[in-house]
Amino acid sequence: MGVPALFRWLSNKYPKIISSVIEELPQEVNGEEIPVDTTGPNPNGEELDNLYLDMNGIVHPCTHPEGRLPPADEQEMMLEIFKYTDRVVNMVRPRKLLMIAIDGVAPRAKMNQQRARRFRSAQEARENDEKKEELQKLLDRQQTKKSGDEVMREEVIQKTWDSNVITPGTPFMDILAASLRYWIAYKLNTDPAWKTMKVIISDATVPGEGEHKIMEFVRSQRASPEHDPNTRHVIYGLDADLIMLGLATHEPHFRVLREDVFFQESKPRTCRLCGQVGHKAEECTGKAKEKNGEFDEKQHASPLKPFIWLHVSVLREYLAVELQVPQQPFPFDLERALDDWVFMCFFVGNDFLPHLPSLDIRENGIDTLIAIWRDNLPSMGGYLTQDGHVDLRRAQLILQGLAKQEDAIFRRRRQAEERKAANEKRRKEQDQARNEERAQKRRRSSPVYDAKQKGSKAEPDADPTAGLELITPSRAHLTKEDKDLTHSMIVNRGAIYRANMENKSAAAVLKSKLMKGAPPEPAVESHSGSVEIEQDGSEPTSPSVLGKRKAGESTEAIEQEPEDAGTPGRDSPPPPAPKPKDDGMPVDTVKMWEPGYADRYYEQKFGVDPQDHEFRHKVARAYAEGLAWVLLYYFQGCPSWDWYYPYHYAPFAADFVDIADMVIDFDKGKPFRPYEQLMGVLPASSNHALPEVFHDLMSNPDSEIIDFYPEDFALDLNGKKFAWQGVILLPFIDEKRLLAAMEKKYPLLTDEERSRNTHGQEVLLLSEQHPLYQDLISNFYSKKPGPPEYQLNMRISDGLAGLVERNETYIPHGSLVSPLQDHGMPSLDDDHSLTVNYKIPKSSHVHKSMLLRGVKFATPMLNTADVRAVKGRAQNSGRSYGGAPFNGRGRGGQMNYSSDRPNPFAAHLDPRFANAPPGGMPPMPSGWVPPVPGADYSRGPPGPPRGGMSHQYPAQQGSGQYPGHQGYYSGNQGYQGYQGQQNSQGYQGQQGYYGGQQDRGYGGGGNGGGYRGGRSRGQSRDQYGGYRGGGGGGGGRGGYNRY
Repeated sequence: MGVPALFRWLSNKYPKIISSVIEELPQEVNGEEIPVDTTGPNPNGEELDNLYLDMNGIVHPCTHPEGRLPPADEQEMMLEIFKYTDRVVNMVRPRKLLMIAIDGVAPRAKMNQQRARRFRSAQEARENDEKKEELQKLLDRQQTKKSGDEVMREEVIQKTWDSNVITPGTPFMDILAASLRYWIAYKLNTDPAWKTMKVIISDATVPGEGEHKIMEFVRSQRASPEHDPNTRHVIYGLDADLIMLGLATHEPHFRVLREDVFFQESKPRTCRLCGQVGHKAEECTGKAKEKNGEFDEKQHASPLKPFIWLHVSVLREYLAVELQVPQQPFPFDLERALDDWVFMCFFVGNDFLPHLPSLDIRENGIDTLIAIWRDNLPSMGGYLTQDGHVDLRRAQLILQGLAKQEDAIFRRRRQAEERKAANEKRRKEQDQARNEERAQKRRRSSPVYDAKQKGSKAEPDADPTAGLELITPSRAHLTKEDKDLTHSMIVNRGAIYRANMENKSAAAVLKSKLMKGAPPEPAVESHSGSVEIEQDGSEPTSPSVLGKRKAGESTEAIEQEPEDAGTPGRDSPPPPAPKPKDDGMPVDTVKMWEPGYADRYYEQKFGVDPQDHEFRHKVARAYAEGLAWVLLYYFQGCPSWDWYYPYHYAPFAADFVDIADMVIDFDKGKPFRPYEQLMGVLPASSNHALPEVFHDLMSNPDSEIIDFYPEDFALDLNGKKFAWQGVILLPFIDEKRLLAAMEKKYPLLTDEERSRNTHGQEVLLLSEQHPLYQDLISNFYSKKPGPPEYQLNMRISDGLAGLVERNETYIPHGSLVSPLQDHGMPSLDDDHSLTVNYKIPKSSHVHKSMLLRGVKFATPMLNTADVRAVKGRAQNSGRSYGGAPFNGRGRGGQMNYSSDRPNPFAAHLDPRFANAPPGGMPPMPSGWVPPVPGADYSRGPPGPPRGGMSHQYPAQQGSGQYPGHQGYYSGNQGYQGYQGQQNSQGYQGQQGYYGGQQDRGYGGGGNGGGYRGGRSRGQSRDQYGGYRGGGGGGGGRGGYNRY
């Protein structure tokens, strides 16, 4: 998900959602490695059922890793993928199911982002190749000087492997799919821990993004009446949106597994010149460390990077506290509130829409939206979303609230940038002064200085580096008076560098440059007379595919790297960061902090007349349509394969006018074929991934679609400092033109090429020791075979629902041929596994936002202190940018964002409320009448109807009467929600308040129970604690009594 730093923000705000994975590693005994017995109990203290692998998060780092040399060829890449996958499976130990999902053809809305990333990736690869050629020339020069008569050229540089081939339809993806099928079958034959595990492979021929194919599977299993609501799920991946998707399933026992992104921050800092720890670059003596292997001039091999859990169940606990709104006039439903929270996260960023200009995750943009949501929820009359559908009328209230804060947000952002730039400038000046002072002291003690003082000349054959300080990038600016001293150092920089690296072989030198970053380039004399030298820095604290820290990057660049958008798990890496301005301030011609910014924004970014307000509303309506698309995509599956947002930039919140009147209806469409996606997202330099018949369309100047493949394109930093934060301005693909041009080439394809351009389906593999094996063998391979499409028996399949078909490539007990025999992966003569085609069952109804009946919750992780801390933070969260206070008692009072609210009282009141007439209260629509005529209940919510609360939806026919929303529990963990209509009981659950916290709820009265308004202690005297039922037919038990 395109939300940079979201994972870091979540883990900082909700610390208990993270815990370390306990991993048992193989032991070495007498030189022999003893594998871990994964049939034993899970060392993490809980047995886990299903593991889902978002496989692109494994493929990318295994094929083009950071910090080490890449695999030599694609076969070695497969071995690395097997090794990494095996490690993940061994640490999770799923007991029922493993699902491997590789990205297939994506919806059109995602292809625009993929196109931008792949074009930028190709540009980076070209730049890296140019750098490698320069390093090879340097290597040649060094070896020529070393060896007098014999010059041996050491070829260690290869062209950068094009990671753009990790896209559906390429030969590489065919190799990956075949290799994974072999490896899974091999493990089912040889590993005892896999004997009861079912494996589903959804390769790149199956349309859809990997994580969304996984979610489609989870939703399909939930729809089955026999699904176990206490299934323990684990999903591995590097995308932040896995957290949102985990919440959207409404499966409470869900974890996200990922590498610890903070692990690298604990690595010791190393010297930039020699790569050793214990000293800085300016203190380096150039002494080489002892070798550990032929080319190992670095640290000993790094330990395996640890993994962490993100517990979605604990995140649910945190949000259950944070999202409860005092005196809410309708029952609190945690599941609906969670959906609203996920929806609000989309405004801050996602893979399909640019984020709103006023929202940034690092400025607590989500907290700002939550504050507005809390303020407006009582007046909205319900939640923003329902089962993946957004109520645009209520969404407009949230956007109106944000619009009132936009000016203040932009001004505060500018003030923060100016303070930060001033602090950086001050630190820079202080560092420069200290460096100059050190240099002055060293010059006075050097032989060159003594010789100059004596008026004598240095010996002609003297070492020009003797006694001199090594040039280090931390000395960013050398003054004019240092110029004479440093001239010889600059001229003889190669000698200085060779002195520091004298004990390294040529290959080690080159590898050190490639893996640690090249040494500082020769200084360039500026027109001002000072010498600009690129700044040094130790190893970056959080490496990513953006590469090592570039010269001139501040620590901010490393801290703010998008570990989600920039990790190797998603497509191609975003661009590396360019040098910021000298003053540290980003270039921003729109000047959001000054009046008239909206006019400048639309004029510069969209190229339209600033007075064309109808265009602004058009952009806003397209964005609102996009929000509806994204929400459906997360909760119900892809609503349209063809839809996409047709602009590079987002509108302002103030531009969302009359969106409540919009009628949004998506045309489902159909996914592109693999070659069509390749032609839509790949640059011309990656045409080797496509059949040759299409090359001409991408490179011939006379091609009818040549404008789709620019070699150079604009990158708009959009007021940011770093390129990964910028906007890549590529023309959008015209689908009709693209498909028309390709249609003429299809007859020229070979049979093999045609086979790669088709859509496939999932396959199911299992061992012959699984109970389902004999059932399927009997149906498909007996003398009297059963139906060609077989419905799985969930009792035999251990909880797996779906349809299976015979796989024509599988032969029972046939040979398992290895595609990697030359790399030590053997073939098997007798295959004891089974492969069938698998169809994910289609549900007849929409996926409901609710918990299933029978859920058993674990012991809550949050204690009273945690709850108090969450509420304490929530009082001020989102307020620094203009939001209203948590409890409505801030200095400015509670903000009312609705322009047409008839109620003149506080924001928590129902807007439909009317004061009591002089003669007493008329009956409410439900028939309920307060027992005391004229009772002053204006400070509380309306009372419950006689006989309990009615539901918006009736219980499902034939499934029994379930308590809670739509036949399911509405609560979470210890906080069971309100009960349903069963036996016409009332309900209890909207509590009163005690010191700002909920203290007492109201219950329905079977015999029309009485009303009692009790003041809430710790609050103002006129704030009522709520209703309390009395009389015979007591209220249904429940409510959020835990807090």
